[in-house]
Amino acid sequence: MNYKVDPGLYALGHPDADSPVFISANFKMSFDHLRTSLNDGRSGWILVLDTDGINVWCAAGKGTFGTEELAKRIESSGLAGVVKHRTVIVPQLGAPGVSAREVQKRSGFKVVYGPVRAADLPDFLDAGMKAAPGMRIKTFETGERMSLVPVEIVHAVKNLVWVLPFVILLSGFSGRGAFLSHALQFGSVSVIGLLTAIAAGCVITPMLLPWLPGRAFSLKGVWPGIVCAALFLFVRDVLWGLHPAGALETFAWVLVIPAVSAYLAMNFTGCSTFTSLSGVKKEMKWAVPAQIAAVALGAVLWVTSIFV
Repeated sequence: MNYKVDPGLYALGHPDADSPVFISANFKMSFDHLRTSLNDGRSGWILVLDTDGINVWCAAGKGTFGTEELAKRIESSGLAGVVKHRTVIVPQLGAPGVSAREVQKRSGFKVVYGPVRAADLPDFLDAGMKAAPGMRIKTFETGERMSLVPVEIVHAVKNLVWVLPFVILLSGFSGRGAFLSHALQFGSVSVIGLLTAIAAGCVITPMLLPWLPGRAFSLKGVWPGIVCAALFLFVRDVLWGLHPAGALETFAWVLVIPAVSAYLAMNFTGCSTFTSLSGVKKEMKWAVPAQIAAVALGAVLWVTSIFV
C-alpha cells in the first residue's frame, strides 16, 4: 500500500535519442503497467513524476501529476540532452492536471496525450501516435468495478479489527449464563453483522452500481445495506436458533449496516468515470454526518439492548 518508484528518467529496453518518452506516476502499479504494455521488444524512455505514490488519475485530480511537476522533471532529468525530438507521451487520464501549452512553453517539449489504457500503447505507437476512438473511452464495467473490491475489503477489515475486542467483550453480558459462552456466541454473531455491512458496501454495491437507485454513491450503498440487514436479522433469529433480537437490537442493526454500507460505497467515487471532485465534496457534507449519526445511535441502541 506504500510502494513508490523513485522519480526520474528510466530506460526501457535499449533506447536511443530517437526513442519515445512516456510519462508516468511514481505509483509502482502505474509504472509496472506501463512497462508491461511495452514488453514486446520496444525501447523507450520513462520519465517518472513525483506524485507521492499516487496513481496517474488521482494525482492529476490532486495536482501532483501536473504541469509544474512535469516541466520541472523534464529539466532536472536533462531530457533535452537525451533525446533529439521534443515530444512526451502523457497518459490521457493525466490530462486534467497537465496543460500541454504551458508545458511546451516552459520546457520546449510537446505533449501528446496517449490512450486511456496502457495496453493500447503499442497500437497507438504503430498508428503514428494516433488514438482510435475506443482508446479515448474509459469504461467502468462490472469486471473493472469488482477488481477494486479486494483492496476495499482489506481497508475495511483493518478498521474492523479495532472494534472486535469491544464487541466481543460487551457481548459477554448478553442474557444469563456464563460470560465466556455469551461472548463467543453473541460476539461472533455481532462480528458477522459487521462483516455483512462490509460485504454490502464493498462487494454488492459495486457489483450492482449501475442499477441501484439514486445518483449519490452513499444513497446507492444504502439499498444493499437495508437488504443485508434484513437478511442478517432473519438468519440470526430463524436459522441460528438464538433468542429473537429485541426491538433495540433490531433497530441497532437496521441503522448500523446500511450506514456502514453507504460509507464504504463512497470509496468508489474516486475511481468511477462519472463523478467529480466538487460533487463528491457536496455529497460528503450531508452523507458523512448522517452516516456518523446512524452508526452512533445504532451503537448506543446495541449496547443498551445488552443490559436491559
